[in-house]
Amino acid sequence: MEADLGFPLGIRLTHAFNIVFLTLLIRSGVEILGGHPMLYFNDDCRPGSEWIRFTSKRMFRDRRWTAEDEKQPYTSWVALPGHDNLGLGRFWHFVAVAGWLLTGVAYLLVLVTSKQWQRLVPTSWEVFPQASDAALTYLRLELPPVGDPYNALQQLTYFGVVFVLTPLQILTGLAMSPALEGRFPWYPRLFGGRQAARSLHFLGLVAFVAFTVHHVALVIAHGLLDGLAAIVIGAEAPTVAQQAVAVAITLAFMAALVALHVWATRRSLLEPRAMQDALQRLVDPLQAHLLQPLTSRQRYRPQDITADPRPNGRPPRHDAYLELVERCFDGWRFEVGGLVEHPLSLTLDELRALPPQHQVTKHKCIQGWSYVAAWQGLPLTALLKRCRPTSEARYILFRTFDDKWEEPGHGEYYSVIDLELARAPQTLLAYGMNDQPLPTAFGAPLRLRLESQLGYKMVKWVRSMELIASYEDVGAGYGGWRADLLHYSRLAPI
Repeated sequence: MEADLGFPLGIRLTHAFNIVFLTLLIRSGVEILGGHPMLYFNDDCRPGSEWIRFTSKRMFRDRRWTAEDEKQPYTSWVALPGHDNLGLGRFWHFVAVAGWLLTGVAYLLVLVTSKQWQRLVPTSWEVFPQASDAALTYLRLELPPVGDPYNALQQLTYFGVVFVLTPLQILTGLAMSPALEGRFPWYPRLFGGRQAARSLHFLGLVAFVAFTVHHVALVIAHGLLDGLAAIVIGAEAPTVAQQAVAVAITLAFMAALVALHVWATRRSLLEPRAMQDALQRLVDPLQAHLLQPLTSRQRYRPQDITADPRPNGRPPRHDAYLELVERCFDGWRFEVGGLVEHPLSLTLDELRALPPQHQVTKHKCIQGWSYVAAWQGLPLTALLKRCRPTSEARYILFRTFDDKWEEPGHGEYYSVIDLELARAPQTLLAYGMNDQPLPTAFGAPLRLRLESQLGYKMVKWVRSMELIASYEDVGAGYGGWRADLLHYSRLAPI
């Protein structure tokens, strides 16, 4: 290996940015994990089948419960922002992912356009016995000879982190995208399924934390002051003055990093709307261009259907809905209006009389769990052909019977989707589930199915749809109840 590799400016800068984005990823990842603090190796997510859990909560067998009851709010000391803020946690995670990927690309460019690749890529099979010798030396609580710049064990470790662990984190993260899985159902199977990918993604996070602790420990063991001088100011065989400068810069950097996390946490908790506005300007365009256009092509088999899928959310409790349930929605009419040439008013029987569509697909909740179910309903394209949207129509507003249970006064549950998404082949208004009428717990009389989106976009208990040109004057103007109140994104392809 070249004797003068050192740590040039490009390596030093990407090292610093990697620390920033990796810490944001870890804390926001903990926030996301709190949405469903159990991990599985089966996509049915049967209660009790998790291989590990991060909550003391246990659901009662003799009481009705929903997936919302399984959430575990974590403190802001470990989660970003903490205190059950899944929407903002996801925004922070995606912003950090984008920054981390850009940093990684810059790092790789430095490697391939210089001799820096030699610090990571072994060029001889001798690296393995040398790494074994180095490991034995460490186990004896001794230090192996200093490498150039790494010894063999360090080189293999860093190679594994950069070229194995990092790609695995990226690929398993993408495997949790409903848009990507819907378009390419085979992709998550490369990892054993969606939930296996989620578990591997978590284990990758643990591996990064373990590597960071190990890395810092080795820097201290091999000489903290010399190590800081090398990675901070690029000084080899530094003088005492250079060591002092490196320590000062390191302390300033760590103080700035802590300040960034404190600011991000406090701003997210105290001014969530402002933070939502800022973060979604970065995240939503990426989602819209990279994942939102993908259409679902799922074709699961009947034997893949989950035996006892999780419900999420409690059915409406107001008298108007309960009376409709009592009479099996007899006399109720589904209204289609807004920017259409032909407004529609259809009974449930009239909807069922139209040519139905059947599909067996995987439902993916934003909290992290999933299940497979068979759905029967009316393709939204058929309804659009009947009502004929005008040229001004760009979105569809779905209103529901849902009166919400979190707090009184939060308003009706609604959701807005793009007209393009409504025309996707597997988008339908479902009135049947698993060869039975749609159960109340899963959205009767009608439930929207958007197989390339997360579950919160698939509104339940639908009572009407309206074609609109803009959603800015609906609710708080963010395109959905969860976007208005819980600071979710209007788009949900990942």
